[in-house]
This record gives sequence, structure tokens and C-alpha cells, in this order.
Amino acid sequence: MSGKNRPRIVVLDGAPIDPGDNPWTEIEGLGDLTVYPRTEASLILSRSRPAEIVLTNKTPVTAQTISRLPGLAFISVLATGYDNVDVAAARAAGISVSNVPEYGTRSVAQFVFALILELAHHVGLHDAAVKAGEWTASPDHTFWKTPQLELAGSTIAVIGYGRIGSSVGELAHAFGMEVLGVSSSRRSEPSWRPFAWCSREDAFSRGDVVSLNCTLNEGTRGMVNARTISLMKPGAFLVNTSRGGLVVEEDLARALAEGRIAGAALDVVSREPIRADNPLLSAPRCLMTPHIAWATRSARQRLMGATARNIRAFLDGAPINLVS
Repeated sequence: MSGKNRPRIVVLDGAPIDPGDNPWTEIEGLGDLTVYPRTEASLILSRSRPAEIVLTNKTPVTAQTISRLPGLAFISVLATGYDNVDVAAARAAGISVSNVPEYGTRSVAQFVFALILELAHHVGLHDAAVKAGEWTASPDHTFWKTPQLELAGSTIAVIGYGRIGSSVGELAHAFGMEVLGVSSSRRSEPSWRPFAWCSREDAFSRGDVVSLNCTLNEGTRGMVNARTISLMKPGAFLVNTSRGGLVVEEDLARALAEGRIAGAALDVVSREPIRADNPLLSAPRCLMTPHIAWATRSARQRLMGATARNIRAFLDGAPINLVS
């Protein structure tokens, strides 16, 4: 390692992790640190070249880039998902890759319910109506612009019943909902009831709310499509806080336009930042947020601490949270 055994550490896209409230102090103590707020594609290679350790949140580290970085020894992903790193190429080059398997479980589960509650009550819409004078002008002491829905007694189908999915199920149970879980392992069955495992197709057909909390892979890519949407109840809601690629966006936009489901709430899309031509931007009954379910300060602080532990473990010769 360089600099009297202090490794050179480069962060390619630090702005989402520390917008000014989450300093890199712990990682600064582990090496000579350079933090770039964000890195465009043309600068990834030149900025990574001096580093023995590269940290990336969403900036891609491709096989072509890896092949041109002979001094790179370790990539630490500032996230749980690591599809932005060519892990196979890193493995072939003898480069270790770690992620942070758990840091935002409670934050994301909480956000799932923020979306569900907004779909059920449209709080923002009614706030705007009050401030526009509609309540002042109302002949009654109350009015509502959308149906107000009670969650108790309804069914939520959680596709991907891992850490986050099981936390979503726990919150749903507290709201009095019946919980269905979809998981290939079925290891984390809760003690409370009503709960049942089900197939993915049953989740779409039985859920009043379908919450996507699974990883994006070849088996799940495009799983929400015209066929699976056709299985859903006309009054059902779709919630996605996982990965945009789980949804065929054109099919969902068409289904919303045709009123085949009651609504959708999406924190993620297939290409981020969202493109101006994304069909969901003009879809009715579609609530969208800019990939913020993970972004509480508490979660980002845990992410920073876990990344520091990943780096320290690598430097000690016993790397942890390896994905490679």
C-alpha cells in the first residue's frame, strides 16, 4: 500500500451518502481519502487509477475499467445492491468486492408504509386542497377528494421476504393486515398470524397491496408486466421500493391509464435519474419519489460505519461482506 502503508481510497460518488450531514471521518482514518461528489463516465478511469481502494454507490465499475486498474485491490460498494460492479471481472483480476448487506432495513420498511398510507389517504392532496381554500368554502365540516381506505383486514403480499420484506410484514401486521410472503428460502417465518407463504402469482392475485422488496436478477427482471398485472385485483396497489427493473414500465403505465389497478407508488425506476420520456410520469394514480427510501440520516450513518468496517477488515487481511 502507498503512503507509509496508508492506502489511497477514492470515493466516486459521495454526494448521496454525505450531502453535508454524514462526514467521512472514520474512513479518513484508514487511508489517504479523496471524495468526489459524483463522477461522470468519462472520468471513472482517471479518478480510480491512483486508488488501491475504490468506493462506489451507483457509479459503474465495468470489466473494461477493472482491466485498466492494475493497482486496484478492493472495491467497497456503498449500498446493498452491487449490480453496478462487474464482480466476475473483479474476481478474475484478484480484486475483492464487498457490499453493505444491512443498513436501511427499518428506514425502507417505514417508507413502504409512507407510500401505502399516501395511497390510502392522499394526505398531500388534501393538504393542498385545504390551503387552496376548499375547506373554507365547504358547506360541511368535512370533505374528501378520494376514497379513504382502512388497511385493517386487507391483505399485503410481500414479494421478497428477507430483511426488509419481513420488516414490512411486521408493520403490516401492526396495521391489522393479513400478510403473504414470497421467498425462495422461506427461512424467516414470523410467529404472529395471519401469515402465509405463497407463490409469486398468488401474491399478485391475492394482494390488496403488492410490495416489491426483492433483488433484481434474471428471475425477477420485468416480473411486473401485462400478464402479472392482469392477475391483480382492480382495487389493488403496487408499491416498489426495490429496483425499477422489476417493472415493465410501459405495461404498468398502460394498466394505470386503463384503470386495471387502483394505483401504484414507486421509489425506483429502470433508469435513474428518471428520464423525461418515462411513461410513468404521465400515468394516472401513480405516486413517484426519487429513490429516497434508504436516505434517512440514521441509515446513511450505518452505511458509513459498515463501509469503514469493510475497509478495515480488508486491510487486516480478513475481508467481510464479500460478494466476489
